[in-house]
Amino acid sequence: MKSCHACFGTGILLCLTAFSQPSHNVDKTQFERWMKELSNWGRWGKDDQKGSVNLITPAKVKQAAASVKEGISVSLEHPVLTTRAPDNSDPLVHTMTATSQNPVLGAYAMDRYEISFHGYGHTHMDALGHAFRDGKMYNGYTQGEVTSAGAGKNDIAVFRNGIVTRGVLIDIPRLKGVPYLEPKAAIYVEDLEAWEKRAGVRVGSGDAVFVRTGRWARRAAKGPWNAGEELAGLHASTVPWFKKRDIAILAGDGASDVLPSQVPGVSQPVHFLMLISMGTPLFDNCDLEQLAETANRLGRWEFLFSAAPLAVPGGTGSPLNPIAVF
Repeated sequence: MKSCHACFGTGILLCLTAFSQPSHNVDKTQFERWMKELSNWGRWGKDDQKGSVNLITPAKVKQAAASVKEGISVSLEHPVLTTRAPDNSDPLVHTMTATSQNPVLGAYAMDRYEISFHGYGHTHMDALGHAFRDGKMYNGYTQGEVTSAGAGKNDIAVFRNGIVTRGVLIDIPRLKGVPYLEPKAAIYVEDLEAWEKRAGVRVGSGDAVFVRTGRWARRAAKGPWNAGEELAGLHASTVPWFKKRDIAILAGDGASDVLPSQVPGVSQPVHFLMLISMGTPLFDNCDLEQLAETANRLGRWEFLFSAAPLAVPGGTGSPLNPIAVF
């Protein structure tokens, strides 16, 4: 808090100004400074490939497990989209390779899934090898590590033991008294802190933070739209707040970033800052509707969170079905 003093004879006028929130105006220069200032490169060693997931300690896992009271589990995966739509240019292809008409060994039905999971249609995890800027990935690994054979560094397989920690839901539509945010609506630090105050929960080290915009509720009400062009999401100015809180995972029902980007010249600043600078994996397109309903009914906004991505060597991410347990 700052103060100023103005003297009038023998009297003193004390003026107090409140702490100012981060500016809503972020330009490319500020973004580039944050890429350096918020960096976790080398924090867990020069060979690290897990980034902020290192903040999930055994004590953190035990704390998260102890939060389970009701034994209620909730899926955070949106039902897989198998038809083409404005927000799903690559629907999952499900092919039956053996049916009742041609069962394998006369007894088994079999099938094959084909999925291009990055984008806006499928619930997935972004590994740290998913993004690079100026020729570098998280922890200084070169862009050249990603070849036709896959990601030689920062691949999804480094998380083969799964991720288990405390999850925290930040429900911005509920905070604002609306069923969902409209596309292009930005979420700021003051929104995150207002939710903490209302929900009585504080985001802390090693947490997986889920930010609900109501994207899937809006889709159900109004139909699909081109989410690659317009989405509610986090403003870039929230990233230093997440770094200060030392979160392990950032997740949302969209792609975390507000779209269009509000940082001129940078397409997805939250993605770049999180994945490359901070080494924080992202969970995109989670369905947080049932989670929000359950949390509101129970009056609890924290839960045990678990995710088990496919351990594909060289993979830059994985489709998955994250689970919250209350």
